[in-house]
Amino acid sequence: MTTATLPPRAALPPEAATSLHPADLAALLDRREAGDAWAVLKALPIARQAETFGYLAAGTQTAIAGIAAPRDVAALLSAMDADERADVWGRLPESLQESLAPALAAAEREDIRRLAAYPPGTAGAVMTSEYAVLRPEQTAREALDSLRGQAASKETIAIAYVLSPQRRLLGTVALEDLVLAAPERSVASIMRPEPAFVRVEDSAEEAARLLARYDLPAIPVVNGGEAMVGILTADDAMDVAEAEATTDFHKAGGSASLGVPLREATIGLLYRKRIAWLVVLVFANVFSGAGIAAFEDVIAANVALVFFLPLLIDSGGNAGSQSATLMVRALATGEARIGDWARMMRREILVAAMLGGTMALAVSLLGLIRGGPEIALVVAMTMVLVVVAGSVIGLSLPFVLTRMRLDPATASAPLITSIADATGVLIYFAIASALLVP
Repeated sequence: MTTATLPPRAALPPEAATSLHPADLAALLDRREAGDAWAVLKALPIARQAETFGYLAAGTQTAIAGIAAPRDVAALLSAMDADERADVWGRLPESLQESLAPALAAAEREDIRRLAAYPPGTAGAVMTSEYAVLRPEQTAREALDSLRGQAASKETIAIAYVLSPQRRLLGTVALEDLVLAAPERSVASIMRPEPAFVRVEDSAEEAARLLARYDLPAIPVVNGGEAMVGILTADDAMDVAEAEATTDFHKAGGSASLGVPLREATIGLLYRKRIAWLVVLVFANVFSGAGIAAFEDVIAANVALVFFLPLLIDSGGNAGSQSATLMVRALATGEARIGDWARMMRREILVAAMLGGTMALAVSLLGLIRGGPEIALVVAMTMVLVVVAGSVIGLSLPFVLTRMRLDPATASAPLITSIADATGVLIYFAIASALLVP
């Protein structure tokens, strides 16, 4: 497949715009001025325009919509899939929406209004209303004829949905099953009854997880009245999973989600998204300083202890970050639940003790060299305890946040590290005081 290899500002030959995959073409256009990008897009057939436009970054989409003629933007939106159209519409400024609305067909305006009404992050907000429908009394031949007529305007016909007159979901039919069935056999006898489904208010992340669990190309979405209103497709689920993973990575790093691609983020936005956590962690680290201050006499009498302080404290924080990362992911994927806490805690303590013991053997040799047997014993005992403490904190915090109905990803690495640091300081100097002070 041809890929995008042209430099950002190089002239884009017409044949390249038509031969490149839409995703590769969009990658090139994202690096150009909105006017140049629109000039390339406008020269393409409307279907290819719409497909390429869907791959563009949000900022590029908004910029193009702002400079193109309303009738051209309306034609572009009309050619897009319903869910992508609603996403683009939601990002446009209100003034631009008002100028574009009259150019859209009434059915498209209603479809955008309905899809945009669902809260962000729900299955309803990411579903598409373009799905293939069959009736249970149709024959296989009639069903295939019906799908031929629907194919051009639907997201997929690989799976068709069998609905009652009240739009209740009765079952699903795979295109392959229709092709292989006897022509006069009824759809009702071919369909798979009681398929998996999600509700419009369910989280998009849970819907994507359910789709992956059952290995489906799409999963139906029903409303409060049990009527089918849309589908979540596999590519939509991938977008949901990517967005959720991005959010979790940001939280794990101790910052809020940017909401825009990093290259488009302003200095002010980057500052606002990162400063809150850093300020919180500054005050959290005060406890570490207070702990050190409380043991000034012990430190003054045994200066060698200072050499091992960063090593020991970092080890506890690193162990906690490892545990938290594993647990946040397990909770996010459903591999672990609240009821698993006690069993997983017992196992984690055993593993942490083994890890701490191994690390203690290594650091005790340094202790012998730098401070003698007593320092070596203090350092070794501290290493075991700080690794166990860090692991317990890292494992427990995601569970606590989940119990409080908060996102476990909020148990970020900086937060875990700060808590483990303060705990490690107290453990270290408490052991040193017990063993070294007469």
